[in-house]
Amino acid sequence: MGEIVRLQKYIAMSGVASRRAAEQMIAEGRVSVNGKKVTEQGVKVEVGNDKVELDGNLLKVSSKKIYIALNKPAGYVTTVNDQFGRPTVMDLVSKEIHERVFPVGRLDYETEGLILMTNDGDWANKVTHPRFESSKRYYAVLKGVLTIASLNKIRRGVYIDGKKTSPAQCEIMEIESGMTLVEIVIHEGRNRQVRKMFEAVGNPVKALRRVSIGNVELGNLPEGRWRYLTSGEIGYFMNK
Repeated sequence: MGEIVRLQKYIAMSGVASRRAAEQMIAEGRVSVNGKKVTEQGVKVEVGNDKVELDGNLLKVSSKKIYIALNKPAGYVTTVNDQFGRPTVMDLVSKEIHERVFPVGRLDYETEGLILMTNDGDWANKVTHPRFESSKRYYAVLKGVLTIASLNKIRRGVYIDGKKTSPAQCEIMEIESGMTLVEIVIHEGRNRQVRKMFEAVGNPVKALRRVSIGNVELGNLPEGRWRYLTSGEIGYFMNK
């Protein structure tokens, strides 16, 4: 008899998404077990016995766990597939990584820098879930001169989409030619959050690069290239 697990965990174990994303897939009616569509949460399945499908494709549990860091260039989307045919981060790793992996969280189309990828859904959940508060550090080039008053607003939190952001660390690194270079560290992962925060104080982002997530640093990883995470980097999130 195989291991009995919840359906969302099985999906995460198969390497297609985190548990939270798997729950959304189930709610959307995209998952079937032994030929029957499942939309409620908490259904249990037996690994190696029950037949689980996503969008009609059979899912198999991955035995080899993959954890990688990618330096995403601007002009790539952080999804497995794109309905508009734009290049995705999968195009940057698929020639060398033959196991099924998925991006952990997102960077928007125009943003470059560090993105993590894995086939371990439980680990991905530790990286992205708000309660674990993984820090994310960015360098942003802003239009205009960021005033001290606006800097303090960013640090205290600003309202975006009707909700106040958590306090952020933010430092002005350089002001030149009517532009401001800042370093900002946030602990949330809201949609286009850094861009919206600076728009809220009147300094739109011209260029944005993520340089670290938790203890994983982008370092000198070339644009468009990837590397495996170290055991210490993987373990940092496991122990949260």
